[in-house]
Amino acid sequence: MNTVMINRVDEAEWQAVADEQVVGHGDVSYRPDGRLFVSIDVWQDEAFDPLAEAMLGELPTAVLHTLVGGEDAELTARWERAGFAVERREWEYLLPSRAAAAGPVPEGVTILPAGTADEGLLRELDRTVRAQVEAAVGWHTMPAELRPHPAGDTLIDPSLYAVAVVDGQYGGLIRVVSRGNRARIGLLAVRAECRRRGAGQALLGHTLAVLDEAGIGTAWTEIDQANTAATTLFERFGARRTGHLAELVRRPH
Repeated sequence: MNTVMINRVDEAEWQAVADEQVVGHGDVSYRPDGRLFVSIDVWQDEAFDPLAEAMLGELPTAVLHTLVGGEDAELTARWERAGFAVERREWEYLLPSRAAAAGPVPEGVTILPAGTADEGLLRELDRTVRAQVEAAVGWHTMPAELRPHPAGDTLIDPSLYAVAVVDGQYGGLIRVVSRGNRARIGLLAVRAECRRRGAGQALLGHTLAVLDEAGIGTAWTEIDQANTAATTLFERFGARRTGHLAELVRRPH
């Protein structure tokens, strides 16, 4: 292959050209949670490094993220050559809505269906669980937030959240977005002082029952590989692993 030439097509896209043919392209995009993701697709392997060098050279001060299939060692090595390092690994799960019965809701726990919680208390709960996660393992270990929301407003849409009330206080929440006959569980979190009371299990069981009643047969989610409590909970409801992703990050030197 002749020398690869890199053209910046617009602010967010680059092309690799060789022998007057496009042999690869790269792009950057902001996720709603503020992270900047880069991706590169090439049809000739020799185009990857020149594309990465050109893109990263024009984004020298940005913290950059990319996602790679967990078993793709070759692509991971390419990104590592470009200065990226694996920061987290996550499992992708698919679970049936008609799963094993969740059992009775524990004593002291009440589930408020999606759209029925007090918005002010829900926002306070959202801020609390985010602060607790950030102080413990870091919010970056949670699934990416795919839906857009106003800057500074972390509660994406109050109507998407069901809440567990534990001994009279808002103790846990779950966010579900339906897409056709499938749904994505984007967040399941319980505040620290309300854990080990069965609130998470009750929320997940309630959610799957609601999806089943609506004729939505499956739900999918992503869970950080290190979060054994979450993987155990979802597998208890019949979740099966369908994929494995690695998130790599490059920080300015």
